[in-house]
Amino acid sequence: MNKKITVLTLCALLFELCPSAETQQPKKIPRIGFLGAASMSANSARIEAFRQGLRELGYVEGKNIVIEYRYADGKSDRLPALAVELVGLKVDVIISGGGGATRPAKEATATIPIVMTGDGDPVGLGFVASLARPGGNITGLSTFSPELSGKRLELVKESVSKLSRVAVFGTSATADTAQVLKEVERAAGALRVKLQYVDVVDPKHINTAFQSASKGGAEALIVLGSAAFIAHRTQVVELAAKYRLPTMYNRREYVETGGLMFYGVNLADLSHRADIYVDKILKGAKPADLPVEQPTKFEFIVNLKAANQIGLTIPPNVLARADKVIK
Repeated sequence: MNKKITVLTLCALLFELCPSAETQQPKKIPRIGFLGAASMSANSARIEAFRQGLRELGYVEGKNIVIEYRYADGKSDRLPALAVELVGLKVDVIISGGGGATRPAKEATATIPIVMTGDGDPVGLGFVASLARPGGNITGLSTFSPELSGKRLELVKESVSKLSRVAVFGTSATADTAQVLKEVERAAGALRVKLQYVDVVDPKHINTAFQSASKGGAEALIVLGSAAFIAHRTQVVELAAKYRLPTMYNRREYVETGGLMFYGVNLADLSHRADIYVDKILKGAKPADLPVEQPTKFEFIVNLKAANQIGLTIPPNVLARADKVIK
């Protein structure tokens, strides 16, 4: 009897020590797809902010999460194929790194969750039913960009004395260009400024666009959101200096490259906040139930080096409002 008890005890101990079949199965590592319209270099700050946010939530790239990056390098026509490629990889979530990337992602899948990190008007663009109740497979963060456009023109008007004519560079293929342009036109009417819109559909036309602005008598320039521009920001900044055009940009990367001024949303902050959506979705939440959030951090940056290069003196009242002044 004692021998039987000893054998049974040993068997019980062995059973406890042996891992179950369930625990032996390797845990699935989540796979995230990042779809960017611009280049990797143009998105570097946002990518680092995104990675940092993941680390803060306990995700370590290459260990317990995998990120598949796909960049169109400023060529919007490449986005649909890249989106389909991510869907084919069966990623768990797609991060759309900018306005131009969300629509191709939406067209590629109606089931994989999509987290926006930079769309100006997701309701107007048809990505979500409402900010409070997205209703589909898309949620995330909005840049509020149409509403910011009037403020950008206002700052240009205050910075350039007797300003009467402003060129506006945009790309009609970019999702919210039409909406942003309407806001600029509304502000121009109130400020009594005439606009000259130049549609740049391909980066190879950037030089021609500056020639057109110069011939049209533009005294300043506003650059709207476009992957074609940000991917070639060095060329844009150099041409703005060459033609002595005080230029307002929609992203801080232009000013860091040597451009004059930027006013807008802190995009790195949006990318960082996007990780909260990713974490919730990976834990079972549905995009339809996660409200779209608005930006909370805005920046106004002025580059005095660029101003001196074109012989422009920025008024003290404008400089006083800048969050950062590059000297």
